[in-house]
Amino acid sequence: MAPLAKILNEKSDEKFSYADYLYWPDDERWEIIEGVAYDMSPAPAREHQRLSAIIFAKIYNFVSGKECEVYFAPFDVRLTSSQDEADEEIETVVQPDIVVICDQNKLDKRGCLGAPDITVEILSPSTSYKDQTEKLLLYEKHGVKEYWIVNPDAKYVMIYHLEGVKYGKPEYLTENDILKSRALEGLKINLSEVWA
Repeated sequence: MAPLAKILNEKSDEKFSYADYLYWPDDERWEIIEGVAYDMSPAPAREHQRLSAIIFAKIYNFVSGKECEVYFAPFDVRLTSSQDEADEEIETVVQPDIVVICDQNKLDKRGCLGAPDITVEILSPSTSYKDQTEKLLLYEKHGVKEYWIVNPDAKYVMIYHLEGVKYGKPEYLTENDILKSRALEGLKINLSEVWA
């Protein structure tokens, strides 16, 4: 167990903020969702990292020269109800595998303050449940336009599109399909190349 994990387990009923998070060790990866701390270890598996690199490269090549920017984990995304919240008031900071941000005003030296246009989570055994439940609700609540859930083992991608303030029925794509983003108009990813 990581040293910080032991301390946080002893304070399991305590709520944490971004201000707390800033003082946690740099060599440990954590997320805070509505005040609850989540340990991001162990490190992702090789296939997870391979898929992340391929998807990142395809998005990076597409947005190159455009206003949108793409980042990969670890990259802090602070989700708030207001851009004016102090660090002590921010109760959610996550590190999606990949994020796309098109509003330059949301980017600062610490990462992203506000909802990205696209978040991508690649499932791994330690985060799968959280990615498909808590993060789904979290990204919907904060207005992330597209949420991609990539399943490395079953070779599919589920894309949730924001329709008003709620996600509609997810689009289910297999390794033989072409992913077409609505949030990044014109972006197409041939999934057979992702799982080649």
